Amino acid sequence: MHMHQARFNMIEQQIRPWNVLDLQVLDLLGHMQRDAFVPPAHKSLAFADIEIPLPAGQCMLAPRLEARLLQDLAVQPHESVLEIGAGSGYMAALLAHRARHVLTLDIEPELADMARGNITRAGLGNVTVRHADGSRLSASEDSFDVILLSGSVGLVPQDLLQHLNVGGRLAAIVGDEPVMQCTIVTRTSASDFRTSATWETVVQRLQGFAEPERFQF
Repeated sequence: MHMHQARFNMIEQQIRPWNVLDLQVLDLLGHMQRDAFVPPAHKSLAFADIEIPLPAGQCMLAPRLEARLLQDLAVQPHESVLEIGAGSGYMAALLAHRARHVLTLDIEPELADMARGNITRAGLGNVTVRHADGSRLSASEDSFDVILLSGSVGLVPQDLLQHLNVGGRLAAIVGDEPVMQCTIVTRTSASDFRTSATWETVVQRLQGFAEPERFQF
């Protein structure tokens, strides 16, 4: 199947049915070459409704999840974005078309290198890729308008909320199998936050983040 047709089918059969109706998001997904961010062995699956394997045992999120996160965060052209879990660099590339600047981190050096190469080949000058543990962000790190965790966590990382500007949003997939929820936390003032849990899914864990304490009987 021609890549253009496969991309069209991805949007019409996977993404629109998942309540992604923002025309700017759909247009971006229609033009971005997702196959350029997929490992060569899996290029034929670039537009399939699956998580695509990456080096170091990690994976790309399914396209409908990437699209829904992009829509729900409503990134604006003046905003700065932090992504934790760079993967192949595809989500950072999508964010870069909406934001002023994107900093994307990955704990795996092989993935950081992969993302950096893909971003460079895509010609995106407003993305910085860094090999770093996003669960241990320095207190001196900048603050951001948007923080995206491209994977799941057991709890919303409270330390990361302190790196949100007022009006900023953090999005993460929170919980345990078989049900996790997309959770968006908005910083409404210097000391106040508003949390909303929207759609459900299950995705791979991000490394390094704390797990909630479990009751033992």
